[in-house]
Amino acid sequence: MAPGIPAALERPHFIGIGGAGMSGIAKILAQRGAKVAGSDARESATADALRALGASVHIGHAAAHLADDATSVVVSSAIRADNPELVRAAELGIPVVHRSDALASLMGGLRSIAVAGTHGKTTTTSMLAVALSELALDPSYAIGGDLEGPGTNARHGEGDIFVAEADESDRSFQKYDPQVAIVLNVELDHHANYASMDEIYESFETFVGKVVPGGTLVIAADQPGAVELTRRVRELSSLTVVTYGESEGADVRVHKVTPRGLTSEVTVVLNGRYLTFTVSVPGRHYAHNAVAALAAGVALGIPAHNLASAIGKYTGVKRRLQLKGEAAGVQVIDSYAHHPTEMTADLEAMRGAATGSRLLVVFQPHLFSRTQELGTEMGQALALADASLVLDIYPAREDPVPGVTSALIIDAAKAAGADVAAVHDKAAVPAAVAGMAKPGDLVLTMGAGDVTDLGPQILDHLSS
Repeated sequence: MAPGIPAALERPHFIGIGGAGMSGIAKILAQRGAKVAGSDARESATADALRALGASVHIGHAAAHLADDATSVVVSSAIRADNPELVRAAELGIPVVHRSDALASLMGGLRSIAVAGTHGKTTTTSMLAVALSELALDPSYAIGGDLEGPGTNARHGEGDIFVAEADESDRSFQKYDPQVAIVLNVELDHHANYASMDEIYESFETFVGKVVPGGTLVIAADQPGAVELTRRVRELSSLTVVTYGESEGADVRVHKVTPRGLTSEVTVVLNGRYLTFTVSVPGRHYAHNAVAALAAGVALGIPAHNLASAIGKYTGVKRRLQLKGEAAGVQVIDSYAHHPTEMTADLEAMRGAATGSRLLVVFQPHLFSRTQELGTEMGQALALADASLVLDIYPAREDPVPGVTSALIIDAAKAAGADVAAVHDKAAVPAAVAGMAKPGDLVLTMGAGDVTDLGPQILDHLSS
């Protein structure tokens, strides 16, 4: 039932094809029959998964990688103007398409759900993708993280529903025209692109304003930024607003969240009826993500009890409190949290799971700009752990900022009473953690950078 491939995307070349967002679009295009090519900085399991679908993936960036007959060059906001393939595209007159425009074209003609918010997008989108698939609705989806294996961040389905993670970081979510929009929360983040909360609100208002006439906004009733956004868009006559959360006035009210180890049991009140289901990841915030997914599916006409049961089949996504393994009685878990709100939520979830045990954290700050603005709050969040090791800042796409280092976080953590230490050599972390951990402890690797690589290494040291 999917529409055809737009002419510009018949032979696309992706710069940075291995990235979470880019690889998903490339995968769907390959599954629809496009001749996909691209380049990435390094080999990866994602590159291999794309090759298995027939895509041509080059390693490294060079002008020669761009075929003369490419119909477009697809880029994300992270691609710099001096990239040799982008320069070559200009020389050849090949159109440049932003990732968000490519995704918007894939969603055209389908009933779409766009999931936005400063935190929780990947989890909520994944829950919907798994649940709709479990109900044999065969959705298409594009997620910012892998489900059960490399390349599972996206899929072309034959059904009429498309679920997409909608990225607010560069305002690209304003390109979509969803039937259902989810807004999980609204907070100040992405400091390189937004100077104030007013700019954030304006951006989200534009996103909500793109919902098709007669469509639905599913939005949190408990989070202050979401409440303010609801106030701002309530008067849109073509929009149905459905709130969810623990507030008494929520349309879909979270009645109770009961921790069950690394899972939760959630009871909601929907249309005056109680509905209880299981969420296979711990923490109140993940329970709320599941309720947002439930409300969105109901807005598309899917029976609530069927959808709730199917959401229970979701078993997590990579890097969202993902259990990496256990050795010497110590469980090692990986978290993508890199904003103070996310960090606090995941640490509180782990505190609930670590009854009678210690919680040890290895934290890697992500981006100089984020650390400059939110380093104090990050340090305060780490006070929830029993002990923390803090790595140097992972720069990603940014250049260093003078005076901005992990010391900003460490000083704030110590001021909040945290047991925290700096580790400048990432290779020294596994041995350090193995020396600290005792049977029954939980170890959490946390951050959006390459700190995730440390989990298996820590397990190896614990085993030996």
